[in-house]
This record gives sequence, C-alpha cells and structure tokens, in this order.
Amino acid sequence: MKKKLVLWGKDAQDQKILVALALREKENKVDIYTFKEKDATEVFYNLLMNEWRKDKEVSFPEEHKHVERELSVAESILPIDIKVDQGDLIQRAQTEWHFIVLSTKLSQLYHNELDEFKEKIEGLSEFHGETWESLKTFWSKVQEQVHEKNLFRDHADDLRSRTNDLFGAMKQFRRKMDQDFKKSSSEFVGQFSEKLDDIEKRVSEGLGLGPIFEELKNLQNQFRDTAFTKDDRSKIWKRIDKAFKTVKEKKYGPGSNQSSNASSRLQKRYDGLMNAIGKMEKSIQRDRKEKAFQDTRIERSDGQLETQIRQAKLKMVEERIKSKEIKLADMKKTQGELESKMQQEKKKEAKKAEKAKIVEKEGEIKEKIASQIKEDAEARNVDKDKLEQAASELKSKKKQPAKKEEAPIEPKDPEAPVDETTDAEQKQEKVEAPTTETLLGAAGAVLSESLKDVVDTVKAIGEVVGDKIEDAVEAMTEEE
Repeated sequence: MKKKLVLWGKDAQDQKILVALALREKENKVDIYTFKEKDATEVFYNLLMNEWRKDKEVSFPEEHKHVERELSVAESILPIDIKVDQGDLIQRAQTEWHFIVLSTKLSQLYHNELDEFKEKIEGLSEFHGETWESLKTFWSKVQEQVHEKNLFRDHADDLRSRTNDLFGAMKQFRRKMDQDFKKSSSEFVGQFSEKLDDIEKRVSEGLGLGPIFEELKNLQNQFRDTAFTKDDRSKIWKRIDKAFKTVKEKKYGPGSNQSSNASSRLQKRYDGLMNAIGKMEKSIQRDRKEKAFQDTRIERSDGQLETQIRQAKLKMVEERIKSKEIKLADMKKTQGELESKMQQEKKKEAKKAEKAKIVEKEGEIKEKIASQIKEDAEARNVDKDKLEQAASELKSKKKQPAKKEEAPIEPKDPEAPVDETTDAEQKQEKVEAPTTETLLGAAGAVLSESLKDVVDTVKAIGEVVGDKIEDAVEAMTEEE
C-alpha cells in the first residue's frame, strides 16, 4: 500500500492545482501539499511521482501550501475547499491508510512486548522455561498476524530480528542447562542399568517372578518421574519393556504379550490424548488470564491510543482462545470415540475369555464322555466273552452221547401197519429231541440277555452324556 498520493484537483477559486498527500502512520496524521498550476511543471510532476512517492527527497516550490489533517474514517482527509478529479482514489486511500495506522500500532504494541521480554531476559542468570515458552507463544502470535496480513513485511522483519536476538540470549542459557541435563541423565542411565542388570540376571536364574514383577513396576514408576534425554529415555524404556515381556512369558506363557496389543495401543493413544488435552486447557487458561489482564489495563489506560492498542491486543487474545477452544472440542470428541472403542475392546476381551472357558469345559466334558464310553465298551466285551463261553459249553454238551434206557419188548400185532423205522432209531430221536431244544433255548436266552444288556448300556450312555452336558452347562452358568 502506498503511503503517498499525487493527483490533480481544484481550489476554492476553481483554479487547477496539484495535490500531494503523505501519511504519517505513527502520528495518525496526513500532510496535504498543494501546488499552483504554474509551479506544477511536467518535470516537477514526474519528480513527485517517481521520487517523492518512494520516500526520496524532493525540493518543493516556495509558494506551495501545507495543511495537516487528522486521519479519520468518518470524515474526508481533504479540506472542504479542495476538490480532486478522482474522489474514489481519495476514499480508497483513506480506508487503506486507516488500516496502515492500525497495523503500525499493532507493530508498536509487539515492540513494547519485546521490550518487556528483553528486560526480563537480561535479569536472568539461568535458563527459565516459562520465559522461553512465553517467547515462543509471542512469536507464534506475531506469525499468525503476518499470515493474516495484519502486519506489513517491514514490521514483521523488525519484529523477527528483535525476537531472534532474544531467542539467541535464551539459547545461551539453554546450552548450559542442556549440558548439565545430559550429565544428570547419564548418571540416571547408569543407576537404572545396574538395577536392570540385576533383574535380568535373577530372571535368567529362574528366581521368583512375582517379586521381580513388582520390582519392575516400581522401577517403571521411578522411570516416569526421572528426567532423561530423549535418547537415554528410549534406551532405558526398551530395556524395561523387554524385561516385562520376558517375565510375562515365563510366568504366563509365550502368548501372554500378544493378547492385549489392541487394548494397550488404545490405552496409549488415550493417555497421549489426555496429556494433550491437559496442555491445551492450561494454555487456554493462560490466555484467559491474559484477557482479564488486558481488560484491567484497558480500564486503567491513559489516552485513546493506548486504549485502542489494548483493545487490539485483547481482540487477538480472544481470537486465540476461540481457535484453541475449537481444537479442544475436537480433542474432546476424539476422547469420546477412544473411550467407546476401549469399552468395545473390553467387551471383546470378555467374550473371548468366556468363549475360552466354554471351550475348556467342553473339552473336559468330551474327555469324560469318551472315558465313560470306553468303560462301557469294555463291559460289553466282558458280556460277549460270557456269551461265547456259554455257547461253547452248550456245544460240548451236544457232542456227548445220551444214555439209552431199555424198554420192555411188547408183542407185535400182526395186523398193525409196518413202520420202516427201527426201534433203535425211534429211541434215538426220542432222546435227541429234548437235548437239541434245550441247547437252542439256552443259547437264545443267553443271547437275548446279552442284547438286552447292550441296549441298556447304550441307553445308560445316552443318559450319562445328557446328564454330563446339563451339569457342565449349569456349572458354567453358576461360575459366570
């Protein structure tokens, strides 16, 4: 934006004049120069356009007039007796110059803040984290205004140069602090390494894992409260994590470190998010304190300019709070989503545990049923042996000759029909018929009893299986 303007116009006597306007943004003033037509030669006009507008020195004619006007949004910057050909150009310049004035005031406000920082840093004897963070916040605020084009490039360059000098002074303190910090971190690494070496040795020797696990938990709590460098923290944490996994595998089996990976990842994300939410809430709280401070300063400010500066600063703080609150709302939304996922993961784990118990109970039931069936089969084999033994005994009896009884000889009737079967054969049939019927009846009776036992055994097995399954289901229900 140009801070100087040259254009043709007319005075109160309707005489043609050359008008030159220059903004003094720090004072919120406008210098208005008018030149008569006879003095506004082509050479002089070109000097104004090409040299004077670029802030180079140009000699004005002696008869020129100078008027100083207050820059205002409501009133025109030109006096009533001066009229120009391009009134829209004046109106546009008036609007732009008002923005330049406010931007300059904002730049001066930031320079005042830098003066306060400089005074505070010069009084430090060591690195001060709060001052460092405040300076970072200040520069972020300046960058935001530059990004939104509320500050001009030359304003931003001046602020950047001064801020870099202050950062350089703070870095001198920080380098010394970092050296001391690295030294103390190295000492802590040695202490933790000795404890971990002892724990790893006891684990390899197969000593009690319960006390070792508790010792690792205490060591982990100490680790969280100890200040390490980034590399040292990563190194010790890897050893602690490896020791935990080794103890878990020895205590609970090889798969113990893989069962809760999803749950642990969600928990880590949740912990990190809650930490970020805490920092954001603290940052918003600091900005609100700054807003309250600016409100108080506005009430006690001297003069309109200081009030406007404080109001501009207050506006920036309010915008920063608004932006952070939007981010915080997004974080809260993510928090709710993570909590929902964690609940779902817990339900899944509970279902898996329940399913594992059911599978285990089913396995036990199957083993019992298989054992019962085996016992019943062995019992049936015993009955089969008895049946075969009984059949063998009956068969052996059949082969033994039956004892013959002599019957009295009766006289033959000469008129009786002739029977071709001899007396001996008839006697033999009489003896063998009862014997054969007895053998078959006995075998049938034994076979019938054996088949009945088999049927009863199958029914018993069915009842046993049903009872066992019902008992197992009732037992699982009571446990749950």
